[in-house]
Amino acid sequence: MSSTNQPPLPLPLDTGRLNLHNINQGVVNAQYAVRGALAIRAEELREQLKANPGSLPFDKVINCNIGNPQQLDQKPLTFIRQVLALAQYPDLLNNKDALKAFSQTAISRAKYLLDQVNSVGAYSVSQGVPAIRKSVANFIERRDGHPADINDIFLTAGASLGITDILTVICAHPKTGIMIPVPQYPLYSATLSVLDASPVPYYLDESSAWGTSPDEIAQRYAVAEQMGIVPRALVVVNPGNPTGSVLSKEDMYAIIRFAATKGLVLMADEVYQSNIYTDSVRFVSFKKALRDLQSEVSGEEAEELAGLQLVSFHSVSKGMLGECGQRGGYFEMIGIDPAVRQQIYKLVSVRLCPVVTGQFVVDCMVNPPQPGDDAYDQYIAEYEGIKNELRDRALALHAAFEKMEGVTCAPPEGAMYLFPTITLPQKAIQQAEKQGVAPDALYCMELLNSTGICVVPGSGFGQRPGTFHFRTTFLAPGVEYAKSIADFHKAFMAKYK
Repeated sequence: MSSTNQPPLPLPLDTGRLNLHNINQGVVNAQYAVRGALAIRAEELREQLKANPGSLPFDKVINCNIGNPQQLDQKPLTFIRQVLALAQYPDLLNNKDALKAFSQTAISRAKYLLDQVNSVGAYSVSQGVPAIRKSVANFIERRDGHPADINDIFLTAGASLGITDILTVICAHPKTGIMIPVPQYPLYSATLSVLDASPVPYYLDESSAWGTSPDEIAQRYAVAEQMGIVPRALVVVNPGNPTGSVLSKEDMYAIIRFAATKGLVLMADEVYQSNIYTDSVRFVSFKKALRDLQSEVSGEEAEELAGLQLVSFHSVSKGMLGECGQRGGYFEMIGIDPAVRQQIYKLVSVRLCPVVTGQFVVDCMVNPPQPGDDAYDQYIAEYEGIKNELRDRALALHAAFEKMEGVTCAPPEGAMYLFPTITLPQKAIQQAEKQGVAPDALYCMELLNSTGICVVPGSGFGQRPGTFHFRTTFLAPGVEYAKSIADFHKAFMAKYK
């Protein structure tokens, strides 16, 4: 017999064909502007130029929307590609004539790495090849002056997958809060959307070259708690993406103290650590900052710092390697509970192992040719040549922005990007409203359609309300496109005045 007091029956599951309403809504709601509408339009224009040369007011599309160096003609480092060639086709190691094209350093490295895995076509252990993790540990020790343990190191298919894995473990429920910088690399907000967790944004300070304010972090933390959100991790990107800023050691100390006090996992995204373009700043890892700070304090503060949980990430995609498609990276964990470490290992085991050739590139990155090696001179010449070109392009773009009406831009310090502010005319803002797009998205789309230069609107990274920006890489060869941007900007401002 039925009763009116019985709870209602659950709604039936949607068993029909997949549609936009019955799939994971976290995926539907995720946004990733770096490969969004502008990138799609850029590909359409590229195809149009192939089919109908001369049909557009430019002869090529320049992708300044993504840090993808080798798409923009950056040459791979010879040493790395020689090691990979031998690893992919080890029969070359038995061909004396073929080996004349390879340095002895590359030959020795390929033989050593193949001895560890037998073949790049075989799975490695899920955490990564132990010998390569040892190379990473040695690199960290040389960089920081503090010990590193291979058991704390996980090799990954690029830093992005490592970040996703750590967030997957941390995000236990929708009220799990992850503090992320704004502007931020949209990997973080998109992943949190998919995981159904709560982003807790904190604003970077544009007036101080996009510095990270500990007071701002503390205020946003308090607001999140008031909303019933439980902050569990603090993300810091250093050098910054999209801003190119580099943190001072003093700010790093303050961030470390705050994370330790609140019991937050400090996630240090350090993939641009080699991309430093000015003598006035230098990269310091959060691992080094933590260990240095621990050596300076005692008592209760020392005990608090000893409990800090830190995960730092690095990648072969950035720096002077630009090996984005190889999918190599690593993360190092400090202070993570052994039981949690086992769960992380279980999660990465589901994917079997990181890309083995990507692991080989990690080894080459952290253990490059040394003085006395026959590959050393060429390696250094190629490495420094790329770095000098990046610096020259960054300075040329920055100089162009400084001359543009209503544009301000922090000087390039690190990473691969500039993030200028653009003051848009009211008519442009109104036009964007009519089109249902953000004003800086309107600006970027008109830039693309007029010049073939693809950048990303600041709205895709987050920004303070009422401000407008765009992010551009400085990876494209030459500096001529800086003038194209300046010419477009002048015409755009005149159009909407």
